[in-house]
Amino acid sequence: MSALALLLAAISVEVMATAALSRTEGFTNPGWSLFAAAGYVACAWLLALVVLRMPVSVVYAIWAGLGTASVAVIGFLWLGESMDAAKAGGIGLIVAGVVLLNLSGATH
Repeated sequence: MSALALLLAAISVEVMATAALSRTEGFTNPGWSLFAAAGYVACAWLLALVVLRMPVSVVYAIWAGLGTASVAVIGFLWLGESMDAAKAGGIGLIVAGVVLLNLSGATH
């Protein structure tokens, strides 16, 4: 599996774990708490594999950027969070930054 595919898997797992945090009820709900914790452990393992093949600075920038943007969108679409022009613009800037990193050959 390519480093980029592993990175996208890590981002997906981390986004699911983060989206589940509100359901943990402060880690008093065992099922959701286990789901969230397992997601973060799996994400860390996947990231450890990715940094064997890509610079950690690039990995972290892409992981943090896409993860943050994804959680913001999921928060708006499914968790009842607000979205205004500033938030949408910020998400757009994050995505643009990740695209620029990829276009510069950072993942090769």
